Amino acid sequence: MAEDVVQLDPTLTLWDIWPVQLDNGDLVELPQGSLWVMLSAPRMADPDERHNMARMRLLLKTCEGWRDCGNLLPDGFSPGSREWSGSTRFDPGTGVVSLWFTAAGRRGQAQPDFEQRLFQAQGKLDLSGALPQVTQWQGLAQTVENQGQLYADLSIHQGVPGQIKGFRDPYWFRDPVDGQGYVLFTASRPPHASTTAYDGVIGLARADDLDGHGPFTLLPPLVDAYGLASELERPHMFVHDGLYYLFWSTQSHIFDPTVARGPTGLYGMVGPSLFGPFEPLNGSGLVLANPPSEPRQAYAWQVLPSLEVVSFIDFWGLKGGDILTDPALKQAQFAGAIAPVSRLRLTGATSSLI
Repeated sequence: MAEDVVQLDPTLTLWDIWPVQLDNGDLVELPQGSLWVMLSAPRMADPDERHNMARMRLLLKTCEGWRDCGNLLPDGFSPGSREWSGSTRFDPGTGVVSLWFTAAGRRGQAQPDFEQRLFQAQGKLDLSGALPQVTQWQGLAQTVENQGQLYADLSIHQGVPGQIKGFRDPYWFRDPVDGQGYVLFTASRPPHASTTAYDGVIGLARADDLDGHGPFTLLPPLVDAYGLASELERPHMFVHDGLYYLFWSTQSHIFDPTVARGPTGLYGMVGPSLFGPFEPLNGSGLVLANPPSEPRQAYAWQVLPSLEVVSFIDFWGLKGGDILTDPALKQAQFAGAIAPVSRLRLTGATSSLI
């Protein structure tokens, strides 16, 4: 695994990778290569501290390898104290890059908290320099107001490390049937609808305008893991062979151990429409998992319409060691880098690794 780690800058930690996509989900292919975004932070002794300093970073993938293009957003632009995961779309006709992302906390706060809000903005792709940049950012606006009726309001309900509630990871999806735009996101049930910590859902919001640059309207969850798991992270969707495939990532420690304990992995469902009804892929929902011998080695998988799967290397080469009790091992074996690409085969409700 060590030989496969893509480390762009030894001073940076990188995680949660996603592509800049066209409106139909395909990758943006430029003469220079394809564009990607990852979360980044300075490399620190405790890898968990990266979440308190996260910035989105633009990357270029060429035939020679990866190039770091710098921070995606200018300093002081985000309304949060950190920038967490989202999605990006490019319009070749206008050169506009549309971004939906998670603003964690509030800009200027003395102590980071777990408040999460969904925001959007638009910039212009600039190819005039040695590396691509996105400039002229404007239209910063909150994607949707969460009033706490359908989803936990995280300005009130903060959670604790390792079991935080969710209202994050917006993913743009346009339904090819009617052209309506949506964002999927990681969320939690509101307190009035939950009596357990294991109340993760995949939320949905509908765009009120065609391009998704205006307000969105919250809709009920697409998937509800009530009583089973607390986080369904980085949800994303595409249509393949006329079926709607919905994927997300989940870590082993967020399952209710009295009910089930799934591995850290990529999970998915399939249905005939955006609103289902869905059935779990492979009967259990599990699509890809880390091996039992290295249960933490990769995370945050995203399946592309090409059926390629991207992710990042998390803790590799532990060889049975416990990072929770061995800080030195935790520091030494955290990669924070781009993982090798996998590829799936999808046939109805069955997936397989090629």
